[in-house]
Amino acid sequence: YQRRVRAFKMKTLVLVLFLSFVFATLAEVYFEEKFHDGWEKNWVKSKNKQSEGTQGTWVWTAGKYYGDASESKGIQTSPDARFHQISANFPTFSNRDKTLVLQYSVKHEQKLDCGGAYIKLLPKIDDQENFSGDTKYNIMFGPDQCGSTKRVHVIFNYNNDNHLVKREIKPKSDQLTHVYTLVVKADQSYSVLIDGEEIQTGTLPDDWDFLPPKTIKDPSASKPKDWVDAAQIPDPEDKKPEGYDDIPETITDPDAQKPEDWDEELDGEWEAPQIPNPEYKGPWRPKMIPNPDYKGPWVHPEIENPDYFEDSDIYAYDNNGAVGFELWQVLSGTILDNILVTDDESVAEKERKRIAELQKVEKEVFDAQQEAEQKQREEERKKAAADDEETAGSDVEMDLDDFDFGGDAHGDEL
Repeated sequence: YQRRVRAFKMKTLVLVLFLSFVFATLAEVYFEEKFHDGWEKNWVKSKNKQSEGTQGTWVWTAGKYYGDASESKGIQTSPDARFHQISANFPTFSNRDKTLVLQYSVKHEQKLDCGGAYIKLLPKIDDQENFSGDTKYNIMFGPDQCGSTKRVHVIFNYNNDNHLVKREIKPKSDQLTHVYTLVVKADQSYSVLIDGEEIQTGTLPDDWDFLPPKTIKDPSASKPKDWVDAAQIPDPEDKKPEGYDDIPETITDPDAQKPEDWDEELDGEWEAPQIPNPEYKGPWRPKMIPNPDYKGPWVHPEIENPDYFEDSDIYAYDNNGAVGFELWQVLSGTILDNILVTDDESVAEKERKRIAELQKVEKEVFDAQQEAEQKQREEERKKAAADDEETAGSDVEMDLDDFDFGGDAHGDEL
């Protein structure tokens, strides 16, 4: 019996390993970039804004704090108030009948105040040196902020129009590395994850205005002329109190007194100032009561939209062949890294786990730096306060030196 159990367990293990191998073999990684040595051969920097003098550059760096000096290297925007445009082509693929995963990491070292850090999935770009905001893309995804407005863009190009998600998706806005993941499935569902946590999910037809509405207001219907939509009416039994209109809006200030230096010949006859009358209640209005004829708000009836149609292929792009960053930033310093385009969520999850280990170390280094900088600022503040106190003491000493307390001729005269 025990031999049979061991044999069954062994067969099960072999089967699991075999299926894992099969699924791993079937997974497609269409593009991956960790910005190791030689990364530049895969990328082309745009010159689209050079003639205007607003073309930014890209710095290969891990930044001021990181999880690993080599593994944390990415490309950083520089300098301030510039356009930052760069792209990489790869073999064209279709995500039709497949899952599409677009993932990358973002670190705003500069406390970003206004600018984007989103990635674009595009058709193959013929002229990469002219890559710009006018270049057609399939999907735009990632964080964008300016002042208090902060959101994660999820934009799909559908029938040559760019459609922004109707949901408000909040990004991370600190100075640490965060991994942004977009998953689009063949059933037209989608998910947005930040650091592996799902923060938004839904369907493309529901959360974007790709299609005409299913129903429209009935053009032949209108609100009846006798429809009563006033919820309350004045009480016909309510009467204005006798003498209500005799109450003045202002009265003479009883506490006011004529100034002692008031001269009636020069200043005229003194009049006490007016103050609001606490008894005055404004124009009289009858109290309101429920309207017995009230029918509620009129709702325009709807009918099926004759122009409505369904499209089960909104998610599908047959010409995915490039990724790119096309950004404007007031303050530069964002580091972009760990780009992954695949059809397998488990591949993306495995990559997130790898990055998570680097994120832990990065946060420890960042926190230590912040603590050290805070301590240095406090020491500088104390030193400045001590210097100010010492300077103030010197000034007092100099002031005393200006006085002659000796018994000379001038002193004798005092």
